[in-house]
Amino acid sequence: MKLRRALSVSAATAALLPVAVAAAPASQASPAAEIPTCYDLDTAYGQYHNNTFVGRSFGIPKSIALGTDWTTYTATLTNASAKELKSFELSAKLGSYVYNEGDRDLSAYGDLQYWDTSQRAWKTLRQADGNARGTIPGPKTLKPRESVHVQLRFRVSKDLPLEQTYDAFTVITGTFVDRYRDMDCTAHGDAGSSFYPRKG
Repeated sequence: MKLRRALSVSAATAALLPVAVAAAPASQASPAAEIPTCYDLDTAYGQYHNNTFVGRSFGIPKSIALGTDWTTYTATLTNASAKELKSFELSAKLGSYVYNEGDRDLSAYGDLQYWDTSQRAWKTLRQADGNARGTIPGPKTLKPRESVHVQLRFRVSKDLPLEQTYDAFTVITGTFVDRYRDMDCTAHGDAGSSFYPRKG
């Protein structure tokens, strides 16, 4: 899967030392949601390579116990390219890979929060469909070698049915507008890790 491959690449290339960038709590529009993704434009068998980000995360264990305890982690995305990233948007999600028909995504059974540095408070990420994901305030551009750092925490409810095996993950995603085949398109990079939920 694309996300799993992105996480593997991030882990393998996390040697670049990031330059800190303060998160900006400014509201921002989605990065041109009406334009295609660069991956959709890539009809030549994978010629579009997005090596823009180095992603790192710290604090996500290999497994977590179901219940009320929070697991806190830090994730960083560094612009490893030579270009300034435009229409940058930051988001995060908690979920699980769905391999088989009928399998659940644990997102609806989880809680995901980020630390709002401007208000010094935890803010919950939750979509209208109940899934634990959403947009995080951040810079609108990211210069070469600049980084964005996010502190997050998550937990998974004891109500999660365990009749299936969950290959779960939590990540932050940086999305930006790139130029490919003479067209504007959106691309992204991730920082995070997988984990397995277990009974406490």
